[in-house]
Amino acid sequence: MDRVIKIDYDALKVDLKKKGYKLTPQRRAIVDTIVDNEGKHLTAEEIYDEVKINCPEIGLATVYRTILLLEEIGIVSRLQLNDGCSRYELVHGDERHRHHHLVCNKCNALIEVEDDLLDELEASIEKQYGFHIVDHSVKFFGICSDCQSKLDE
Repeated sequence: MDRVIKIDYDALKVDLKKKGYKLTPQRRAIVDTIVDNEGKHLTAEEIYDEVKINCPEIGLATVYRTILLLEEIGIVSRLQLNDGCSRYELVHGDERHRHHHLVCNKCNALIEVEDDLLDELEASIEKQYGFHIVDHSVKFFGICSDCQSKLDE
């Protein structure tokens, strides 16, 4: 299911202003790059490489600072895999929680799971521990179907 991603730049301007920042052309280029590469789970360096194509004057430090700011205001979330890199993806307004991921141990493919199947488990945990859950992050590690079929050959 392909989503049409639209960023409300007016709301982003307001969120940035609350933190004492402006939506500069560099910040907008970074957000546009993340939107244009939706589903690719890019590292900061990969975002920098993409942004630099249309915004050659930008520095890597600006990209890092902007990503941290976007994470702080809830535009992107950080995803840690077993590869030692932080990856970033858009936070979708229609998701109650972050979506889950399947990570292939062979080829490092990253597959998004769109269904949130943990509502019952969350309710049980909240009741048992008196803990209000506001978000969760789930990653399953295994072998993707492509790598499985190569093993069968």
